[in-house]
Amino acid sequence: MGQELPLTLTCRIRALPTSLELPSVMKPGEDLRRKEGLNMPFSPYTFAELRNNFLSSRKVTAAAQKQFGRLGHTSNIYLHPGIQEYTEKLTSLLPGSLKVAYLTNSGTEANDLAVLIARVFTRNTDVICLRGGYHGGSTYAMGITAIGRYKFGVGNGANCHSTMLPDVFRGPWGGSHCRDSPVQTIRTCSCSSGTCHAKDQYIEQFKDTLQTCVPNKVAAFIAEPIQGVNGAVQFPKGFLKEAYQLVHERGGLCIADEAIAEDGLQKNCQEIGTHLLLEFAKLRDMFESVGDVRGKGLMIGIEMVKNKETREPLPAEEMDQIWEDCKDMGLLIGKGGMYLQTFRIKPPMCITKEDADFAVAVFQEALIRHMERTAEK
Repeated sequence: MGQELPLTLTCRIRALPTSLELPSVMKPGEDLRRKEGLNMPFSPYTFAELRNNFLSSRKVTAAAQKQFGRLGHTSNIYLHPGIQEYTEKLTSLLPGSLKVAYLTNSGTEANDLAVLIARVFTRNTDVICLRGGYHGGSTYAMGITAIGRYKFGVGNGANCHSTMLPDVFRGPWGGSHCRDSPVQTIRTCSCSSGTCHAKDQYIEQFKDTLQTCVPNKVAAFIAEPIQGVNGAVQFPKGFLKEAYQLVHERGGLCIADEAIAEDGLQKNCQEIGTHLLLEFAKLRDMFESVGDVRGKGLMIGIEMVKNKETREPLPAEEMDQIWEDCKDMGLLIGKGGMYLQTFRIKPPMCITKEDADFAVAVFQEALIRHMERTAEK
């Protein structure tokens, strides 16, 4: 183990990009725990990226080994029971008449294909997306991605139009009852029960995009129900339903870019996610640098600011210091947001309350260290 980290790190620097100053060496472990080449009295927990959290699932590993022992791959031209069984189980989770699936290898491919299908089916071309949305890096997907750092100055999806992001924390409108979440923004409003002024204003902006940027007919509107890369941004309740209706009136399809139901994991997501959100909300009330805590289930964003009143994003250097402190104490989290000002908390769906409390304790200690560094300046 002693020589493994330097060798792995040398190869990483030579062949791959990295973000953390000293990346963790991920190895198979028990449940959530990951052993790495650092001198720690404990094993770090990965709360960072959804796709990173299945590294040592015995169930997934056993299923993959069994499948490779039978047949590694076949296209959908041929019959194979594995494909049919999986697809039938997947589509059983979908509502209404949505009972047909086309399997792809990644979210980028799925979104690319969805846009193509929408354009072919509707015989229209224009696609609307939300600013701050990330949908992939292919030609089509880059066109519907509306975060500047993921666009590379090359020709990408034509006839893609971004509209205002209905962000009730950072946007022009937002209040204290907007989200379908246990935690609301620190902004206030006078909306009565069942009404949302912020939602109405963002729908007006959406209508304005339809009136000024696209023809009378559109191909599609694509959105993440909760934006991921942008830092778990939640829209006001009812926004998507009304936006979908407006798109349907123009002949367009609506693409929901989202990703599992198994062994009670969704129930665990709700229970532990609510616990995490409420605990992180306590830290928001304790620290001036924590501007917003948001999310639902185990998709959580913690937006960092210099000042709660102005909502100015916390500088990148300070974000990185907190990020590194968390890693050094054994907690791996992600970063996102338009200004990389939001910590992304996306732990494995099998997380326990003990794991959640560990994460909160580490993050609180990292915030204390940041506050002490700030006071020394």
